[in-house]
Amino acid sequence: MKENRNESLILQTRNIVKEFSGVRVLNDVTVGIRRGEIMGLIGENGAGKSTLIKIICGIYHPTLGSLAMNGSDVEINDYITAKRLGIALVPQEFNLINTLTVYENMFLGNEMVVKGGLLDKRQMRERAMVQLEELGMPIDVNLRISELSVAEKQHVEISKALLLDAGILIMDEPTTTLTGHEIKTLFALMRQLKEQGVTIIFVSHKLQEIVTICDRVTVLRDGNLITIDEVSQINEHDIARKMIGRDFQQVFPAKKIRSGDDVVLKVEHLSSGKMVKDVSFELRKGEILGFAGLVGSGRTETAETVMGLRPVSHGSITLAGKPVTIKTPRDAVSLGLGYLSEDRQGKGIVQDFDIPQNITLISLGEYLKRFLIDKRKELEKSSRYVDKFNIVAASMRMGLRYFSGGNQQKVYLARWVDTDPQILILDEPTRGIDVNAKREIYDFIHSLAESGISCIVISSEMEEVMGLCSRVYVMREGAVTGCLEGDRISEEQIMFHATGIHDTELLGRDS
Repeated sequence: MKENRNESLILQTRNIVKEFSGVRVLNDVTVGIRRGEIMGLIGENGAGKSTLIKIICGIYHPTLGSLAMNGSDVEINDYITAKRLGIALVPQEFNLINTLTVYENMFLGNEMVVKGGLLDKRQMRERAMVQLEELGMPIDVNLRISELSVAEKQHVEISKALLLDAGILIMDEPTTTLTGHEIKTLFALMRQLKEQGVTIIFVSHKLQEIVTICDRVTVLRDGNLITIDEVSQINEHDIARKMIGRDFQQVFPAKKIRSGDDVVLKVEHLSSGKMVKDVSFELRKGEILGFAGLVGSGRTETAETVMGLRPVSHGSITLAGKPVTIKTPRDAVSLGLGYLSEDRQGKGIVQDFDIPQNITLISLGEYLKRFLIDKRKELEKSSRYVDKFNIVAASMRMGLRYFSGGNQQKVYLARWVDTDPQILILDEPTRGIDVNAKREIYDFIHSLAESGISCIVISSEMEEVMGLCSRVYVMREGAVTGCLEGDRISEEQIMFHATGIHDTELLGRDS
């Protein structure tokens, strides 16, 4: 399908085709973007969204087709050309250098200099501070990127792009790690930029966000343009149906409440640094246990401490009734624990490794035969995971950097399942994943629990913990503020505990 409306088009993709190794991932896509609009771009993982925006940014070159700006053909051969043309990208996965400071990253490639060619660090620091303050993002510009949380890194990416004074701003899943308040702040900024004439391409898997902030929405499916609609004329259900090509069913499988009290993990008075303060909780066999809270509440840090990624300064960990000492991730894995990190690109997959290499990375010892890797066994086992997880792959031997975020996440999950864990911690397991892939992940988490594997799900999406978990611990400022069960697992109760506005009597019942 083609989009032919041409009035006030600042950008147009014309009959774009893109192939990788003979596999077509975009097929004859023509989309016109109007000046000063917020255009939503949506589709399942693998639909072609990331490929399309990378072509617009000059990261990929189209196999066929062309691009036009303001009605004239343009060739965007690299990202530098895109920036010169006023196109900036806020990527889904961070493009920051951990050893540099916040302000150095924000001005990387666009440094300010004084007479004589020396860097004007004072001016860059001041500009960076002003930019972050305008966005309502109080981050110390002198901190190194390695010292920031995932949400703070996202803030730096947004600020970095806006410093370019771009006429076209592409935001690829910018809200995946933001709190509700931070999302409102971002949307207010987007509306302000729109009023100033900035065009925004907004990529999101969250249908509610699309209908809230966008003027129009482009739907891709299997590399094809399905439709371009005015948001005022459709609803979330319409978008979901167009995305997957059929009526969408319930996202969450039926919740199963565990009746047994067989505690497989008991954490008591756990502390680590400034982010984990006297945390206690229990996990039961075959349970899906949730951890909720605002960004920076200490949920991820607690998981990292249990997994040996952070040192334990105080407290104890008991597995199946036996006290254990976990000093390294190797200790945790040997005891039957697994951890799916929220930072899929930074701490999860190896982008240049193929599917078998990624899946067997931790359990490689099981594939050694006379000190050599049994490639046949590795490939056969990985092929079974590809079928089991419905991983879409043109080739088993293709590097994961060419896969969609959802398929990368499935490979990452398969890696941990291959370690045969008894306890699996999943930190933001559906971050950057479309609505249909989310249901597949949810179904698989349920199947793990049904098989007796105990799961801890850390999520910033309240719908996720409410729809998936039988019990939910809520954290604030490094401490557990409550444990919710049954009908008390609600958005209101979670926010009460996450923000600290509940009264003393309520806290006394939950602690």
